[in-house]
Amino acid sequence: MTDVIAFFPGQGAQQVGMLSDIANEYSQINETFSEASEALGFDLWAMVSEGPDTTLNQTFNTQPALLAASVAIWRVITAHCPALTVVAGAGHSLGEYSALVAADAIDFSDAVKLVRRRGQLMEAAVPEGKGGMAAVLGLSDDQIDDVCEKASQAGLVEPANFNAPGQIVIAGEQAGIEKAIEFAKEAGAKRALPLAVSGPFHSSLMKAAAAEFEADLGAISWRAPKFPVYHNVGNAPATLEEIPQRLLQQLYSPVNWTGAIPAIRHHGDLAVELGPGKVIAGLNKRIDKSLPVIGTGDLASLQSVISRIQGGE
Repeated sequence: MTDVIAFFPGQGAQQVGMLSDIANEYSQINETFSEASEALGFDLWAMVSEGPDTTLNQTFNTQPALLAASVAIWRVITAHCPALTVVAGAGHSLGEYSALVAADAIDFSDAVKLVRRRGQLMEAAVPEGKGGMAAVLGLSDDQIDDVCEKASQAGLVEPANFNAPGQIVIAGEQAGIEKAIEFAKEAGAKRALPLAVSGPFHSSLMKAAAAEFEADLGAISWRAPKFPVYHNVGNAPATLEEIPQRLLQQLYSPVNWTGAIPAIRHHGDLAVELGPGKVIAGLNKRIDKSLPVIGTGDLASLQSVISRIQGGE
């Protein structure tokens, strides 16, 4: 196995102590986090290793931490598997930046600073306590649209993440979210519960953040990706000139992960999730069981992937 589809996780995959067992075995982990820490001006590895959760889970900390974690694992694999060929890649929200680093479309140090800024703007876009997100399980896309439309009479609420069939996240103003949870349960949702996030991400309420972020994206020296990166907006690769616009639109547009998998599926029969946790692997079991996703978030899983790739060289 040398040809793979590379998937990169987004927020929610982080946890204090992640990658600690891998760091003991592979120098690329500490080297990558040292590079990130130098770019940011503080010890990112200490935050990841020691926490507390409340600090790591702040959006502007989570984003560079997860980016560094995914890139570090990517570097371990590429160092030990020189014949690896990535035929396509995609990332869930923040993970799109990890995919672009792996595809050499942006320097890692630039990306770390960029996602830190992205997190700060996302948190600042809506006053604390005024917006949020909720997960709804067991309703169709059409039912979610109906729930959001009715709930928006109380406060704006929109679909934010189409994570898998029957697994959708909504985002919006707090009053709208509360009403949408009520309507979702009335419509037969198996579960509808608020998420512990600091804002209504991937909704139109993020347009204020996007307006400020545009200059940051424009200041980056972008390169053409070395493999196709499927963007959350449009579920398709972008030209070099389109990349900043896709990332800007992503801030206030839904993440259609359910649509990403069939769009990328034709590239191969095996995918690797590069980063902590197994969120994408879990989602894919609900989207397309014929495309297995192998995790790399702990030492045993990572070494298994390396062995499998090396065995195919």
